[in-house]
Amino acid sequence: MRISEIDTPAILIDVDVMEANLNRVANYAREHELRLRPHTKTHKIPALGRRQLDLGAVGLTVAKTGEAEVMLATGTPDLLVAYPVIGQKKLDRLVEVARKTRVTVALDSLVAASQLSDAARQAQVEFGVLVETDVGLGRVGVAPGDELVALGKGVANLPRLDLEGFSFYPGHIKAMDELGEAEIGKLSALVERTVHQFRVAGLPVRVVSGGSTPALFHSHLVAGVNEIRPGTYIFNDRNTVECGAAQWDHCAATILSTVVSAARPGHMIIDGGSKTFSTDRLVTGEATFGVVREAPGALFHKMNEEHGYIDLRRADKQDFQVGDRVRVIPNHICVAMNLHERVFGVRGNEVVETWTVAARGKLQ
Repeated sequence: MRISEIDTPAILIDVDVMEANLNRVANYAREHELRLRPHTKTHKIPALGRRQLDLGAVGLTVAKTGEAEVMLATGTPDLLVAYPVIGQKKLDRLVEVARKTRVTVALDSLVAASQLSDAARQAQVEFGVLVETDVGLGRVGVAPGDELVALGKGVANLPRLDLEGFSFYPGHIKAMDELGEAEIGKLSALVERTVHQFRVAGLPVRVVSGGSTPALFHSHLVAGVNEIRPGTYIFNDRNTVECGAAQWDHCAATILSTVVSAARPGHMIIDGGSKTFSTDRLVTGEATFGVVREAPGALFHKMNEEHGYIDLRRADKQDFQVGDRVRVIPNHICVAMNLHERVFGVRGNEVVETWTVAARGKLQ
C-alpha cells in the first residue's frame, strides 16, 4: 500500500528514522553503562517494545496496570510501573502480571506500599519497589533526604516487597541550555547525596532510576544514576526539538491530514483537530499545535474537535487546494498516539508496517 491510499487523518511513522532513534539511544546507554528501561507511553505498541528489548533494553516502563498487561506480549523479563498503584482492582490485575514477569513499582507513600505488600502476600508473589523522590518537578515523590530514607526503611520492612533503590523524574529540566546544564549539576549533587544517605542507612541502591527525553543525553553526568527511562525519543516531536534534545530529521512521526476547506484567503482547514493532535502546547507556552512540513512559516494556531486552523499568510507555500494533503509534526506525539487506533510504518511513499496501538486508552 502507498501513503496516497491511507485515509486521513492518520499517524505515519518513518521506520528508518525511528530505527535510527532507537539505535542512537541504545548505543548511548551501552557506552555509558546505563540500564535502559524505556517508557512505552509514547508508542503503546508491543512490537515496538520488542524492538527496544532486542536492542539491549533491560525491560520496559509503563504507567498503568492496563499498559503492563498489554506489554506482557513483548516477552519482557522486567516491567517497571512508574506510577503508584492504588486500589484493589488494579492490584488484583497487577499480581497476575507479576506471575508472568518481574514487576517493580515506583511509589511515594507507605499507603501505596502497604496495599502492594498486602496484595503480594495474598497472591504469594513478590514485587520490586523503587521509592520515588521529587527532584524539582513538584508532581509525585517525597522530599529527598530524611523523608525518602524513612520511606525506604518502611518499604524494606514490608513482606513480599524487594526494595531496589529509588527513582526520580527530572521533568523540570526542559532544555539543555546554560540554565539546563546548571540544573543537571544540581541534580547530580542531589542524587549523589541521596545514594550516600541510602548506603549509610543500609538501604539498597541496586537501581537508581531517572532520565527523561529532554535531558536524555546528559544522563551520564548525573552521579549515581544507573538506569534511564526515556519514552518520546523513539519518535520525537516538536517539543523535543524545541528542548534541543532532537533535530527535525529525528522526528519519525507525522500526522497526515487533508485540506478540507480553503474558503478564506490565506487560511486553510485540515481534517484533524483536538481529537487528532491533542491540545498540548509547546514547552515554550506558544499557542500552536504543530509544524506543517509542506508549509514552513504556517501557523497551526487553533483547533476544534475535527478542524485544524492553519494560517498561511507567512508561509513559504500558500496555494493549497481542497484535497491537498499535508504532514504535521505534532507538539506532543505521546498524547496523539493515544487518540489513534492504528498507525502506519512507512519508507518513502510505501507503507511497510501497520501497528495497532494496543495500549491506547489503558487508563486503569
